[in-house]
Amino acid sequence: MTSQTETSPTALRIEPGMAERDPSTFLRRRGRVEFALSLATPIIFVLAWEFASRMGWMDKRFFPAPTNIFDSAVNMYQTGLLEKDLIASTLRILAGFALGVVSGLIAALALGLSRKTRAALEPFLSALYTVPKLALLPLLLLIFGLGEFPKVLLVAMTVFFQVWISCMEAILTIPETYKEAARSFGAKGWSMFRHVTWPALLPQLFINMRISIGIAVLVIVGVEFVQASEGIGYRIWHSWSLFQANRMYVGICVVAIMGYVFGYAVRWVGIWALPWTRARTKV
Repeated sequence: MTSQTETSPTALRIEPGMAERDPSTFLRRRGRVEFALSLATPIIFVLAWEFASRMGWMDKRFFPAPTNIFDSAVNMYQTGLLEKDLIASTLRILAGFALGVVSGLIAALALGLSRKTRAALEPFLSALYTVPKLALLPLLLLIFGLGEFPKVLLVAMTVFFQVWISCMEAILTIPETYKEAARSFGAKGWSMFRHVTWPALLPQLFINMRISIGIAVLVIVGVEFVQASEGIGYRIWHSWSLFQANRMYVGICVVAIMGYVFGYAVRWVGIWALPWTRARTKV
């Protein structure tokens, strides 16, 4: 007769980590680490560039040292040139961005909530969406002249299509179960819009606002290359034409900083406006 040795199953024991024992301390520590990493990357990049330029590994005519670029930025600021260009570009971006977001949101609501309106306008707007926006600049200049409005309008048109498409799709993809649950509580009309459609739309709106503000910066720089007498894009192109590499790099750096600051601002406005999404920022 054979005997079998009975073995008891091994229990798996999981000890709680710092995130479970002390969530606030864990989040603060992780935030400090992430902040340090976000600073370390550009600092290392700039130091490597400075070292390579001083060692003569890069042609200083095309890749001047960051310290030389910084000196040019200080000089441009002291003479008021940088401030003038920055204000001009910022006003164009913000005006075009606001106009594009408002008009895009209105179009998204009109097409997303009305099947007949969508059938009438969506093919036409979809065709216009594929047209390169910078290709329309000569036409806008011909119609509206050489002032500020064509520049602002071109930015607004670019932002409009980004907001319209994404927000309309957000409305169309709202789960029917949400609407049925709201109807069971007597929601309809404005109440349905306020409690179902609008909350479902807002996250997508702010996501596309973050994308659109970056695109607005890119578009205005391209427009200022072609038609402007001031602005960051004009300064980059003008400096290139005069072979002033230091000033050209100042403009490029300012564009990068503008894109980051605007995107960051829109992100935190979205966090403030959408309190139910704040937990995601801690993940």
